[in-house]
This record gives sequence, C-alpha cells and structure tokens, in this order.
Amino acid sequence: MITKKSLSEEVAEKIREQIAGGRYLPGDRLPIEPELMKSFGVGRSTIREAIKLLTNAGLLRAQQGVGTFVEQAGPLRETMDQRLQRAKEQEVDEIRQLLELKIAEKAARNRTEEDLEKISQHLAARKAAAVEGSLADCVEADIAFHTAIAVASGNDILADLYRAAAGHLKQWFLSRYHQADFQKTYLLHERLFKAIRAADGEKAWKIASEIISK
Repeated sequence: MITKKSLSEEVAEKIREQIAGGRYLPGDRLPIEPELMKSFGVGRSTIREAIKLLTNAGLLRAQQGVGTFVEQAGPLRETMDQRLQRAKEQEVDEIRQLLELKIAEKAARNRTEEDLEKISQHLAARKAAAVEGSLADCVEADIAFHTAIAVASGNDILADLYRAAAGHLKQWFLSRYHQADFQKTYLLHERLFKAIRAADGEKAWKIASEIISK
C-alpha cells in the first residue's frame, strides 16, 4: 500500500515547490515561523518538522538566532521511497518492468537451490491464488514470486529497488488487473521459472519480456 504523506511532508513539499519556482532564491531567508504557520494553516510543530526535513535534505540552512535560509534551488536529496511516493504509477511501473528483465536474466545465472525452492513455492501460491483466492491474494503472490527472483539475482540493490517499486504499486495493481489475468499468465510464469532453473539467462530475459507485455 502507498503510504500517505504526513502533514509536515506536505508542507515541506510546498516549500520545495516555492523554492523551485523562484519565490525564494539561494541565500534568501524564509519567513518566520508564525508567518509560515499562518500561510500553510498548520501548527508550529509541523512547520519545524518540515524545516527539519528540508534542512536534512540540504535545501535549507538554519542559522541559530538569525533564521532559516535557502541553501540551494536544486532538487531535494530524497530517499528512493520518498521519490516513489510522489511519482506517477505509470512511471513506477516502467521501472518495475525494466527491473523484471534484468533480475530474470541475473537470477538464471546466480540462483541457488534455496532460491529455486522459494521461487517455486511462490509460483505455486500464485497459481492457487489465481484459481481460488481473491485479487489481493493474486497481487501479493505475484509480487512475492518476482521478489524471490530479484533476490535470486544476487544483486541486493536490484532486489531493494524491485521491492520498493512493487510495494508502491499494490493499490494500482488492484485497480488495473482482474483475477483472470493471473490465470492467463500462469504458464508464462512457469516457463520463466523453468528458464531460471535451467540457468538460461537469455531465455529468462525473453520470457520476462513477454510477461511485461501482457
């Protein structure tokens, strides 16, 4: 599920947009807390937390006894999770699809017997969910299957990126797909598992490409 932004994160985003739009330039001092509270209609603690977020991100600089100044007008140094939260679903899905190609190829080359066992278990759970379970079960099982492949790739960064992208798309999947879609694509997923088990990276890439085109 996509996590809802806190009030302080929303205020921080609005201030960031004001800076990016040129309302405040590098070196400018932000209005004092009471003015910001009035402007955004929030309390003092929310303003302070928003300022702290932007300061930690390198966008603002707090000078004790003087004020808070704009440090730079460039983009925030956001965490990947924060960036995904404000991305469009289609953008995140493009990332997920590209990742699925690479993790399939690398999993075929780097998977262990333990990896294969986990992928096989999630494939079976995906099939069961498609036949009997709810759409939510189908989505969870499908994500678990591909995440297991990502882990099998042997690249922790790829695995983390896939987890993050898929996690932010759960609700979108539920609105976009039907249970029948998971039944129709089962054989493709089974073929993908067999290609990974056979250590055929080229074939795994090709099948993953077929899957994401469905």
